Amino acid sequence: MNRKDLHRKKNVIGTLARQIGDYKAVAAITPLFMVGEVVAEMVIPVLMGTLVDDGISMGNPDYVKRTGLVMLVVALLGLACGVMGAFTGSRAGSGFAKNLRKAMFDNIQKFSFASIDRFSTSSLVTRLTTDVTNVQNAFQMLIRMAMRAPSMMLVAMLMSFLISPKLASIYLAAVVLLGILLFLIMRSATAYFQKVFERYDDLNESVQENVSAIRVVKAYVREDYEITRFQKAAANIYLMFVKAELKLSWNNPLMSAVVYSCILLISWIGGHMIVAGSLTTGQLMSLLTYCMNILNSLMFLAMIFVMMTMSEASCRRIAEVINEDSSLKNPEQPVMEVKDGSIVFDHVSFAYNQKSKEPVLRDISLSIHSGESIGIIGGTGSAKSSLVSLVSRLYDVTEGSVQVGGVDVRSYDMEVLRNRVAVVLQKNVLFSGTILENLRWGNKNATREECKRACEIACADEFIDRLPDGYDTYIEQGGSNVSGGQKQRLCIARALLKNPKILIFDDSTSAVDTATDARIRKGLSEFMPDTTKLVIAQRISSVKECDRIIVMENGTVNGFGSHEELMRSNAIYREVFESQNGMAEDADFDPKQ
Repeated sequence: MNRKDLHRKKNVIGTLARQIGDYKAVAAITPLFMVGEVVAEMVIPVLMGTLVDDGISMGNPDYVKRTGLVMLVVALLGLACGVMGAFTGSRAGSGFAKNLRKAMFDNIQKFSFASIDRFSTSSLVTRLTTDVTNVQNAFQMLIRMAMRAPSMMLVAMLMSFLISPKLASIYLAAVVLLGILLFLIMRSATAYFQKVFERYDDLNESVQENVSAIRVVKAYVREDYEITRFQKAAANIYLMFVKAELKLSWNNPLMSAVVYSCILLISWIGGHMIVAGSLTTGQLMSLLTYCMNILNSLMFLAMIFVMMTMSEASCRRIAEVINEDSSLKNPEQPVMEVKDGSIVFDHVSFAYNQKSKEPVLRDISLSIHSGESIGIIGGTGSAKSSLVSLVSRLYDVTEGSVQVGGVDVRSYDMEVLRNRVAVVLQKNVLFSGTILENLRWGNKNATREECKRACEIACADEFIDRLPDGYDTYIEQGGSNVSGGQKQRLCIARALLKNPKILIFDDSTSAVDTATDARIRKGLSEFMPDTTKLVIAQRISSVKECDRIIVMENGTVNGFGSHEELMRSNAIYREVFESQNGMAEDADFDPKQ
């Protein structure tokens, strides 16, 4: 292992170790209980040997009773240590897993969009579930078996040498031989285990896409295709596990062969030693018990090695999420107030990937006054959404600057900025809960009357009033029990409750009819006259009444002006207008006027 890999592994271990947190005490005490259990188990064979030699063989029933009572007490102590070790180990493992999931989820909430793009959703789900469970199991085994197995092996080996160095040498040779063979088997199997958890990402991705897009799947009768895709992902995991288990299947036969060989050798040599008077029957019984303890401990160590290797990839994947450092950070002394909704793009260029040869946005300079209504149109891929995402600093510009209220957005406290910039996304998202609870995402302290007023402006009240439970109607996960248009209107109302300085509509009225769209625009202009409104739309009718309109083309501003100005001066805008409305509707419009 080179120095770089060693440093990376230390960072991973350090990251995970810090998440043990309040469970350090129970994690530390667990190995002590396991040592106590081992000591009790190692004392019992000695007591059994003396019971046979000094009690049964000598015909001394009182000694048998006393020794049997002592064995019972020792066994109970060992049982108590084992139970307490299992309890504290489970508590430490479960607490560790809880802290890992909390640390990951907390950091995911701080991710920039660039970080979210780097980690796929399915991969994050796998890391929060399968990977954490894997590390939890490995941690529990580490604090329990990793202490118990070596302790048992060392104590049993020591006790064996104290009884008979000659016979104990057989154990030592068997341990060395079996250890080498098991190590070779484990090393060949671990390569498959390391790949298994990456395959879980593909499986979760298949499930996630199928469930979230189940309506599309059924509409296009693609159930068989999705089933085949899922089966392929599941089969890949199955094949990896089968290959690994085939390697591990040699463990038990080798273990059995070595154990029975040791028993036969010890019985044969020990029998001759008993006849010769250099070994007692009780000592031989103790040695046979220690033989099983030693070799079983070696098997446990082999399984610990497998578990640790399996969890290594999971540890690394979890640490990546916890250590992910968002590229978006607050300045040391952030501005805590947004003065107004004015926006200035000053020679802005932007690329999602810093290594990209071509930026998504190129040298954009715009000045938008506070309270203006600005329409944004352009073809698919013209970077309309990318442009507005820079206003609330969902991404940072590559070159230039974006100013809101006369201040560079990078100078604001991000929470303050985003609370003053409301965004209604193209892909509307509702959460499981009542309509009222969803609306209060915009303002957790909003009254019912304020929520109703926002819904009236967004034209959502007309369908909410028809629902049996009104504003207390429960919304299923993802808003699956409301239509696309209803979902859009609820999301608009939710944004209005923020009372923002800037309101961004990212094609967020595409699912409502033209008349409803017009009523929403009219309500916004009356209710929020001082709020700057950025409206991305595909329909000219949705932006025609805006104060000014931005025409985007391939990441650049092709035109910027009022509807009338663009009709006279911008060929792209005029072409879109004519294609949507027809030449006849504008026959009386003279572009030269």
